[in-house]
Amino acid sequence: MTPKQKYKLDTQLKRANWNKIKPNQLDKSSFWVRLNESSLADDDIFQGLSYNFAAKPPPKALLSEDTEDKKKKGKQLRVLDGKTAQNLSILLGSLKLPYDVLKERILKCDEENLSLSMIEQLVKCLPEPEQMKKLSKLKDEFDDLADPEQFCATISGIKRLVPRLNSLAFKMRFPELMQEVKPDVVGVTAACDEVKQSGKFARLLELILLMGNYMNAGSRNEQSVGFEINYLTKLENTKDRENKQTLIHFLADTVENKFPDLLNFHEELMHVDRASRVSEDNLTKNISGIKKSLHQLEIDIKNFASVEGDSFAAIMKDFVNVAKEQYDVLHSMHKKMLALFKDLAKFYCFEPGKYGPQELFGDIKIFIKSFQKALKENAKIRETREKIMRAKGAREKAEREKKEKIARKKAIVDMSADDDQEGVMDNLLEALKTGTAFNMQREGRAARKRTPRAAGAERRAQLARSRSRTNLTVNSPDVMHEINFEENNEIESESVTSPRRPERRRNRNKPISGHEHNSRDRTGNEVINNGDANSDADDLLARLKAL
Repeated sequence: MTPKQKYKLDTQLKRANWNKIKPNQLDKSSFWVRLNESSLADDDIFQGLSYNFAAKPPPKALLSEDTEDKKKKGKQLRVLDGKTAQNLSILLGSLKLPYDVLKERILKCDEENLSLSMIEQLVKCLPEPEQMKKLSKLKDEFDDLADPEQFCATISGIKRLVPRLNSLAFKMRFPELMQEVKPDVVGVTAACDEVKQSGKFARLLELILLMGNYMNAGSRNEQSVGFEINYLTKLENTKDRENKQTLIHFLADTVENKFPDLLNFHEELMHVDRASRVSEDNLTKNISGIKKSLHQLEIDIKNFASVEGDSFAAIMKDFVNVAKEQYDVLHSMHKKMLALFKDLAKFYCFEPGKYGPQELFGDIKIFIKSFQKALKENAKIRETREKIMRAKGAREKAEREKKEKIARKKAIVDMSADDDQEGVMDNLLEALKTGTAFNMQREGRAARKRTPRAAGAERRAQLARSRSRTNLTVNSPDVMHEINFEENNEIESESVTSPRRPERRRNRNKPISGHEHNSRDRTGNEVINNGDANSDADDLLARLKAL
């Protein structure tokens, strides 16, 4: 790592108060190792820093040596220690108020101009009472005291200053305290009633007890009359034999299938979530703190010595009366809450001292979330299984149809089998209806290429030869006719061709079907068939009759 550049300044600048990282603290992968800030150097940046952040020491006043000695001597701390004086100086610098004005606001209990944070910081920074007494005796030397000591000397005339500030802070914090404590008491009270009165939650516990006793058969925990509530959070720890699901999943599935009315049991436990966040120790501590502060405030009012311009007693008396009424109500609510929780502890057989509201309602909250999570996971598992079953059924159906198709083709091809084959007649009839019997012949014909048709004079010669040959036979091959080709050539030609030309045109325009089509002989003459499909069908019917 290259060393950083060293800069020389003409004027001193204000310092960047950071904590320097030492080179031996760096790691190879550290962010600071990769930096090269010198590449960003610019004269404009440096000039701007020098102009805006130049340190401007205050001009030295031209004082005589006696005056300087006197000033230095007056600013020395006489009573306070350095740390206390520094804390007070920081606080007074942030307040920026004359000391007399601040004292007047404290005497009048001016809540509009005195914030709670200001009072709390002042209580922390004030010196010990003995130091305050010493400073109160140095009022005649006020100008010779340091600023923190001047402030302490100014407010030292307020009697019982620290208790007064604490009482004033308590008055300003009291509404917030009540707003924090009262909802907690109400939440725990409502949760105790809900857990005890909920019928669905009770039936769910009953179902868990049934399942647990069945699982514990033959063990030391068999035939249990009950279980501790904290077991509800341990249902997830018991896994099934495949280690895929837990007992909470089985419980959720059982409730969903057998007891669907218990699925919304959490709706009867609406305040459990709020009660699970309440700490009994903090709650008792806050209520005791309110009681102690009110008691101390009453003592301060009794011991108050009337001073001109001091409004502490008048303001605090009214506050104490209102605060005591609210505290009495809160105390009664807290007392009722504790009684209900003790009854609940007796109801479910646990010790309230060891198993408080936060633990009890926290475990029930965890159980509710685990139960709802298990329901969602079970639904996903069912959906996945249904998809797998649908895919499996589709595959089996496709395989079954494929096998049936192969069996039908095999039955048609294997026509020479024994007469005692079962189902041959049904297969043949089905093949005739569906046309499967003609697939092989149709495919064979389609594979053969048709002979290209002759044209022109060659075509006419072929037609003439064909007509002369067809006239040799009439109706039967046994009956032969003698024909004079020279004399009757024209007549025979007309008698043969005239009725066949339109039929040939019709056959050309008519699409060739799978059952009937024309073929040609090797000379190119067109031979009109009665339909190969019909002959195939006749052959099949003959075979059927033979069967």
